[in-house]
Amino acid sequence: MLKTICGKVYDTDNSTLIKRKSVGVFGDPAGYEESLYQTESGSYFLYLNGGEESPYKKEDIKRMSKANAEKWLAE
Repeated sequence: MLKTICGKVYDTDNSTLIKRKSVGVFGDPAGYEESLYQTESGSYFLYLNGGEESPYKKEDIKRMSKANAEKWLAE
């Protein structure tokens, strides 16, 4: 997925996947995935995707600070 936020491009195909967290199983309408990525320039973002009854009904990208990325990893 590719998304521009505040003039900065976030691209799952050209970034490094650090960790993926899945809730539920494939096909579960309440299931979802959160995937933490780091860009070549060192920025962090979450790729979010889920079923119809999940918190992420459509795929999206959310930028994150380094501190928030470290906090997400620790949880």
